[in-house]
Amino acid sequence: MPASTPTKLTIRAYQMGFGDCFLLSWQYPNEERHVLIDCGSNGQPKTAPKPLLAAVAADIKARCAGKLDAIVLTHRHKDHIAGFATSNGKGPGDIIKSLDVDVVVQPWTEDPDAKPNAKQATHTMTGKQAFVSSLASMHEVSAGVIGEAKQLAETETTPWRQRFFTALAFLGEEGILNASAVRNLQEMGRRHAYVSHGSKSGLESVLPGVKITVLGPPTLKQSSDIQKERSKDAAEFWMLQANAGRQLVAGGQPVFPGAETLSVTRPPPWARWFIPRVRAMRANALLSIVRIMDDAMNNTSVILLFEVNGKSLLFPGDAQIENWEFTLKQAALMKRLANVTFYKVGHHGSRNATPKSLWKNFANRGPEGTPNRLRTVMSTMGGKYGKMGEGTEVPRQTLVRALKAESDFSSTQSLRGKKLSQDIEFQL
Repeated sequence: MPASTPTKLTIRAYQMGFGDCFLLSWQYPNEERHVLIDCGSNGQPKTAPKPLLAAVAADIKARCAGKLDAIVLTHRHKDHIAGFATSNGKGPGDIIKSLDVDVVVQPWTEDPDAKPNAKQATHTMTGKQAFVSSLASMHEVSAGVIGEAKQLAETETTPWRQRFFTALAFLGEEGILNASAVRNLQEMGRRHAYVSHGSKSGLESVLPGVKITVLGPPTLKQSSDIQKERSKDAAEFWMLQANAGRQLVAGGQPVFPGAETLSVTRPPPWARWFIPRVRAMRANALLSIVRIMDDAMNNTSVILLFEVNGKSLLFPGDAQIENWEFTLKQAALMKRLANVTFYKVGHHGSRNATPKSLWKNFANRGPEGTPNRLRTVMSTMGGKYGKMGEGTEVPRQTLVRALKAESDFSSTQSLRGKKLSQDIEFQL
């Protein structure tokens, strides 16, 4: 076997609560190469070590023996990026930054030269700093949503409404710009790759002998579906939400500055029926905003397919159906995806991130005892998102049942106590 081909792969799925962090350690005849895919959390189990992100970063450093070859940041949601934040030299991002990173891979929307109405990256490889110009407004909106949701929760006495407002704040936190993590990623790595469907991954130089295919996100030129959503809905939406975000932030001017004000805690009897309904209407409007923002960011998620020595490994980040559609229409790619032997379950097991056509296309799925049975891993934490009665809970139970029935399935939810990760090994 050539010295440039890996002989073994260890995938470490870290217990991030509601988040993602996967360390891929590729064993070559004379060395080991390490690729980190995401590192973040937006909700941690009570049994997790404190502080969890720093503990995970320290474990990554130990596993890599101080050298991390590449980082793949699938997209900017907090549950994928928070572990790159710095804190006076002692944060998790400080630890990761010390690992002499060669390549940082990000979606094409991170291109530093992309304008707000860009349809594709201006470069696929550059050493310049990166930022998401087309999605910048969402962070200001999210900050306002969080503040208002928490304020509504504090003044609400009905338990189910308190839970609703708390969930709204959680969704808003997903879209917050973690400036420290973003700056840290910009400074890390000798090279930066901004990828889209069909582009070079940027990982070729650090993973010799491994075929890496970028399946997503498509550019707006490639996918008419995404272009329609972005050009007609999202572009106008962000223009409006930039102003809405400023109005939501504490300290904004009242709409009717001269009007008489009433105490919310002790309103007059004739207003008591009205105030809860206004709050509910306001919260539902905010929920619609953050759901649209959440979908927009997930549709920029990087999807990577690794192929080596007959093994195929699929890492889709949080890609949703709009991100997947361009790939699902291509017969040649679907034929290759049929051979997938490892699948990182998309978007923590949500209902719209594992298309049924993709799942049914996996030839290695089947009952227990199936030769070369598909291996699936889900990084998730229940109870943080959606409602079971509405069929929106994460992880979606119908999906979990299918994963358990037709694959060797495991979830980071099964990790207890101080155990940080579960390891999956493939002989190549």
